Amino acid sequence: MEEMKKTNARWTIFIMLAIICTINYIDRAVISVCMPQIQAELQFSPEIVGAILSAFFWGYALMQIPCGWLCDRFKPGKILLIGGLCWGAFQILTGIVSSSKMFMFIRALLGVSEAPIYPAGAKLQSIWLPVTERSRGSALVDVGSSLGNAFGAPLVALFVLWLDGWRAALIAIGILTAITVLLCGRKLMTTPDTNKNLNEAERKYINNALEEEWKANQADSQIKKIKVGLKQYFANKSFWGMCFGFTCGNCIAYGLMTWGPMYLATVHHLDIKGLGGALFIIYGVSVLGGLLGGTITDMLKRKFGKEKYNKIMHANLLLIGVATAVAMFLLSQASSIYMAIACITVALFFQKWSGCLYWTVPAALAQRENIGTVGGCMNCVGNIGGAIIPLVIGAIVGSTGSYFLAILLFACFGLGIGLFSLLINFNKKVGEQSN
Repeated sequence: MEEMKKTNARWTIFIMLAIICTINYIDRAVISVCMPQIQAELQFSPEIVGAILSAFFWGYALMQIPCGWLCDRFKPGKILLIGGLCWGAFQILTGIVSSSKMFMFIRALLGVSEAPIYPAGAKLQSIWLPVTERSRGSALVDVGSSLGNAFGAPLVALFVLWLDGWRAALIAIGILTAITVLLCGRKLMTTPDTNKNLNEAERKYINNALEEEWKANQADSQIKKIKVGLKQYFANKSFWGMCFGFTCGNCIAYGLMTWGPMYLATVHHLDIKGLGGALFIIYGVSVLGGLLGGTITDMLKRKFGKEKYNKIMHANLLLIGVATAVAMFLLSQASSIYMAIACITVALFFQKWSGCLYWTVPAALAQRENIGTVGGCMNCVGNIGGAIIPLVIGAIVGSTGSYFLAILLFACFGLGIGLFSLLINFNKKVGEQSN
């Protein structure tokens, strides 16, 4: 009897995640695109602008570990649906306030409500995908960040023009968010055993692959498996290599997301239409970085096997780090708008590649019952960096009147993406290895 061909319903889950991640990043980036107009209308200083741009990331970072814990103990899709509806509401409120303190407060609440997106994604990887598909799954989710910035910038520019101002644009984006999350969120609350779109062949494929992964980890164990808590992760160098390498990438991504539009507007004199077009190009190309990087990495894993996994990941991340650092150094020397856009595009192309790889690490290092929590820890540390970097850039620009030192700092972060990855043992889970 001919074997039943398996369906591919598991990828629908990650397409839904990518759509939600896209709207998530539209909500994050909208304030940066509108900030030149907001600053002109409300007379905010560079330091105040930095504090407003930073506020989101403090709320986002502080909720990563709690959200990871929640995703380990409840349905990650349900946590994501509740959070998405809340962040739509907070985006609407952003269009109403005028004082700098209220801007900071609402942006922090927006960060709190958006916190589940990546811990939930990491948890869903461990439920739905074999290890040889997780780089593509991670890339598919993370590509939403680039799509959000790519389409968010021109969308916000259009809303500002159509609705005659930044306030109405922010409110419209908030309404769009709530509708999108409601439409996509229901799919994410299923599992391979409950999703009706899977046939038995795909269900068997997923369950067998996850069972084989578990058995392989047990067979490779050098010590008896024990229950692993946060203390064991905090004492593990692979855990900190993951956290700090991811933080370096986040500092570049969030630094450019928050201050990039201001840099292009003030240094290269782009108006809001020009910003929309430039950011569409920059983030549109960076989409390919995540998709291409995830596909290539999974291909190399299949070709060379688990024995070469460490070398594959280390080589990929070192190459990414050097390429990002070179692009940022060249940006510090850019004299034309075209060179500036090209350098930022190259840097974000490789940063997105690194992001999709780092989001496979929680599933590689953590016991299955801890994956959401470990992903939350990584994102917490990464987003503390994301919270600090807008403040640092604001202080640099305010004191020097230039972006030069800030861009050189980004080059250092690029090198950190690769160097910190060398601390990670991608083949062993914490609790099954001696440190």
